[in-house]
Amino acid sequence: MATYAVGDIQGCYDSLRRLLDLCAFDPSTDRLWLVGDLVNRGPKSLETLRLIKSFGDAALTVLGNHDLYLLMVAEGGAKFRGKDDTIQPVLDAPDAGELLAWLRHQPLCHTEGEFCLVHAGLLPQWTTARARELASEVEAMLQGPQFREFILNLWGSEPAAWSDELSGWPRLRVIVNALTRMRFCTPQGSMELKTKGELAKAPPGYLPWFDLPGRQSADAVLVTGHWSALGLKVTPKLLALDSGCLWGGHLTAVRLEDRRVFQVNCSPGEAQPPKR
Repeated sequence: MATYAVGDIQGCYDSLRRLLDLCAFDPSTDRLWLVGDLVNRGPKSLETLRLIKSFGDAALTVLGNHDLYLLMVAEGGAKFRGKDDTIQPVLDAPDAGELLAWLRHQPLCHTEGEFCLVHAGLLPQWTTARARELASEVEAMLQGPQFREFILNLWGSEPAAWSDELSGWPRLRVIVNALTRMRFCTPQGSMELKTKGELAKAPPGYLPWFDLPGRQSADAVLVTGHWSALGLKVTPKLLALDSGCLWGGHLTAVRLEDRRVFQVNCSPGEAQPPKR
């Protein structure tokens, strides 16, 4: 049995199928760990969701910001942001309700052995065990009777920093933003959520979240995506797997048992033009 951790797919279904073939993935014996952002901007979000859902317990995905965006649009908590959104086929599908319900029941953070699977990152104050506890607060809202009210109060970048004293929607918003949107952060745990580029573009006073001194999750292996400008980054304690397939790069998998890297080029017709 092997476990393959896969970077951001974002509707690049054809690339995903080619990557799974390259890995010789067998859902009867192997496992997939997906870092989130299954959907949006690539051409086949609907097909991607259906495929991953069909794998049942062989596939484990955490939610990314684009996955949450799909849930927000479906419930009226957000409007379409631009013409590069490609989630309408999901909303129009005859099995839309089933797919969205399945998505709602996926975690935001998964811990297992030395590994912690999360879309974006962890704030410096959080151990992986604490992150898993906080993620469960959000998951309870996603899966419970307050789901729509939660979705309507989810969007926003404030508060920018965590405090154990936070409560209500602000508390849940910080948890979501850290786990699904964060790239740069101060050593004190204040997030900057606008900057998306290379490490050299860090705002003054901010560092990549994984380089923060004294980070409480530094003893775990973090398996993440979200940061295409970072590219594939494999270190003893970090597997950052968003290698920019959507932007004409690669779709990447890492076999967790031996750190072997598998990559395919973006399939024809899936790459989006670079944003200027």
